Amino acid sequence: MLYDFLFAPFADYGFMRRALAGCLALSFGGCPLGILLVLRRMSLMGDAMSHAILPGAAIGFLVAGLSLVAMTIGGIVTGLTVALLAGLVSRATPLREDASFAAFYLISLGLGVLIVSMRGSNMDLLHVLFGTVLALDDAALVLIVSIATITLVALAVIYRPLILECLDPGFLRAVGGQGAIGLGPVIHMGFIALVVLNLVGGFQALGTLMVVGLIMLPAVSARFWSRNVPGQMAAAVLFGAIASIAGLLASYHWSAPASSSIILAAGGIYILSVIAGRFDSIAASAIQLRHRTG
Repeated sequence: MLYDFLFAPFADYGFMRRALAGCLALSFGGCPLGILLVLRRMSLMGDAMSHAILPGAAIGFLVAGLSLVAMTIGGIVTGLTVALLAGLVSRATPLREDASFAAFYLISLGLGVLIVSMRGSNMDLLHVLFGTVLALDDAALVLIVSIATITLVALAVIYRPLILECLDPGFLRAVGGQGAIGLGPVIHMGFIALVVLNLVGGFQALGTLMVVGLIMLPAVSARFWSRNVPGQMAAAVLFGAIASIAGLLASYHWSAPASSSIILAAGGIYILSVIAGRFDSIAASAIQLRHRTG
């Protein structure tokens, strides 16, 4: 009975195995970035950037239909363009970077929906917005796995300056001398590029509206289980994997939409973490208060 519920769907059906592999790859590549987004107080910018890729993906769809290459290239171009424009606006005007991202995100979302709606059907729009994780083909799976691999290698290379740039960019400039003056912006843009890559790869599976959920929800959940960055990254990847498995099983057994099931599973982990996490949760705070008063 337990085998039929937990393991048989993945053992018997190739589309379930591909969906699981894609979600696990997205968890390994995206969840560590989610931790860094939280650390940099850029959590909502991840959502903004996920919508920034929509116009490029829509243009790729209009040019070549549901072509993986065209939609991927279009999403990368518009995602990086919006990130650069938001950064330029924040540096040339008093407007903060998060506000710039919000403005460009709204413009991108409206433009992307308009483009798809003018030339495509409602099903095409749903495909772009919510993904088709149960219909991942080998090409999409290779793309997601490749992006996850690139992300992990890049994070290993720039991990120390990236953490330092998150916590104390002034110190990074001070210890690096004159040659490090431009290092902070370079690290920042490299990090943004990794986020855009993972969002572009993930939207093939979960869509532009849902992909950021599998990146951010495990990340914010992990803050309740570990106090150091490596521990939070490991916990976030684990939570992303659990949410992927639970969501896919719910989709299979109860005919629920796969993308929303995965995100709801991640949301359930977040709520559990808020209530009973090891650090700073409601339960942990209550126990600490009891010890102090007792």
